[in-house]
Amino acid sequence: MAAKPQKRDDSKKRKHAPAAALGKSTPKKLKSSTGVPAKVLKKPHNKFSKPGDKKQQPKPHVGNDPVDTKRQRRIQAKELAEARKKKRKKHYTLEQELASLWEKMRTRNIAKEERSRLVTDALKKMKGKIPEIASSHVSSRVLQTCVKHCTQDERNAVFVEIRPHFITLASNTYAVHLVTKMLDTASKEQLAEFISSLHGHVATLLRHMVGSLVVEHAYQLGNAAQKQTLLMELYSPELQLFKDLTSLKEARIVDVISTLKLQKTSVIRHMTSVLQPILEKGILDHSIIHRALVEYLTIADQSSAADVIQQLSSPDLVRMIHTKDGSRIGIFCIKHGTAKDRKKIIKGMKDKVGKIARDKCGTLVLVSILSIVDDTKLLSKVIIRELEGILTELLSDQNGRRPLLQLLHPNSSRHFSPDELVALGSSVPSLVTKSPSDVNVALDEETEASGLGEADKEDSCDTGAAADATQSSHLNEGGKKDPLTRRQELLVNSGLAEKLIDACCEMAGELLKSNFGKEVIYEVAMEGADSILHATLDGKLKTLHGAIATLAAHPKVEESDKEHLLEHFHSSRTIRKLILDSPSFACTLYEKALKGKCAIWAQGHSAKVISALLETSSSKVHKLVKKEVQPLVDDGILKLAK
Repeated sequence: MAAKPQKRDDSKKRKHAPAAALGKSTPKKLKSSTGVPAKVLKKPHNKFSKPGDKKQQPKPHVGNDPVDTKRQRRIQAKELAEARKKKRKKHYTLEQELASLWEKMRTRNIAKEERSRLVTDALKKMKGKIPEIASSHVSSRVLQTCVKHCTQDERNAVFVEIRPHFITLASNTYAVHLVTKMLDTASKEQLAEFISSLHGHVATLLRHMVGSLVVEHAYQLGNAAQKQTLLMELYSPELQLFKDLTSLKEARIVDVISTLKLQKTSVIRHMTSVLQPILEKGILDHSIIHRALVEYLTIADQSSAADVIQQLSSPDLVRMIHTKDGSRIGIFCIKHGTAKDRKKIIKGMKDKVGKIARDKCGTLVLVSILSIVDDTKLLSKVIIRELEGILTELLSDQNGRRPLLQLLHPNSSRHFSPDELVALGSSVPSLVTKSPSDVNVALDEETEASGLGEADKEDSCDTGAAADATQSSHLNEGGKKDPLTRRQELLVNSGLAEKLIDACCEMAGELLKSNFGKEVIYEVAMEGADSILHATLDGKLKTLHGAIATLAAHPKVEESDKEHLLEHFHSSRTIRKLILDSPSFACTLYEKALKGKCAIWAQGHSAKVISALLETSSSKVHKLVKKEVQPLVDDGILKLAK
């Protein structure tokens, strides 16, 4: 019996005819890179698949090996890393032991005896291996703590062990901290020995970002002779090779050249080769480099000096002006740089003006900028605006007040020391358009003021040399605008003067009693040099005179904790000086505060104020006060200055 033909399911029929039927070639099956057909490869797991889908279910694990968990994989990775570290680091196990000891010894609440025991144990473990493990970031910290808390004998033992390796350790990122810590705790003999070991390596280390820190640290700790020894290596290859030549007493490079009969061109060439890589790497923070640059500029020819000035005239100059020699370099750049160079320097000071103004050396650079730069719009935008924001803080600050005093009374010997006036007037000899004789005189004054050895002290310059009018006449070199016009634009037109007078009115009592603020309020009350404030702010100045007189009019209280304005040491002398120099203030003070009360204030510090009413040269004031004050003189109660 014939079998019945089976019915074909139409739902399973292909909608399209086979490719072969249409005369087309059948496409080849895709293969993976391993040669296995693509259909055979396992499909990636789909996170959106349903649990019941059999195709997506993972196959059961086949074999005897256990399935690795995440925890087991982490442990294996850690063990592998430990094994690699042990293989790579010779003293890895020792470092782990030292780290555990360090965690105990560096805590604050540990007993002194327990810490000493831990330090001794750590040093015993490290003995003979300190130079090798000092370059590790862990062991270096352990060593620093041990050096800080160990005994002097233990510290000496560490010094002896690392002595042959000073240069190597000084160039290591981590070991450098141990070297500086050892220098901080070193005796005079050890410091001298360390500085001696640097001979021949100073220039090389100064070119190294890390090594330069060690040279600078030793330079700061050394005495004048040791500083000179380090510095002279940068002058000439002969001084670098022969140690005995660096023990000269001469501080100035011109004296060294003449004493040792060195060739000036050879010295300039050598110093250029030493300093140029340092400047290119941006290592500008160290005082030894600042000193070397100042000496270099005193002997450099015009082309070399101009190149260095141009290279330093950048926003990075801010990093140099915190030292005495660095501020002189800043003044050189302002004085001899182009308008574009000055603009770069000023823009680099943005948001840092307050900090610079408070710095003893940095404030001189600000003073130089306000005295030389002609672009008053830029100065008002960058410097004056920032000074206005912290005006009340600057008025009583020893250094912060100086830019304000320079605008009120330029180059005054009352506000700047002779050394500071010499620094403000200093120039690069080869860049100054003066006769050779004038250049030599200026060079002698500048180098004497900044010499080392006996003259290495802060006040090394002759106190009378810089007060001369001839010295002050060179302070504005480089600016083409009239100095009075520049001051008018910066002080009055910018609005700084008005805010300054308002601040003085608010803080009159505090400023008069302040050792530093009294100078500012005196200059403001006196209308500034050339009466610069009188024309536009006369009304405000009268308000200030009235504010001072109102404070002086307060009654005298015997048992008060606060001293009266007329009895305070600083304020009484400032008011006396105002009476002698300003007749308008004297009249206002007498009318508001002293009329009918002169006999009360005729003793103590206040007597100086009353006597000034008769000592002033103003006939108007004499006529006003003579009837009341003269009887006090006649009776011997009040004495006038001779």
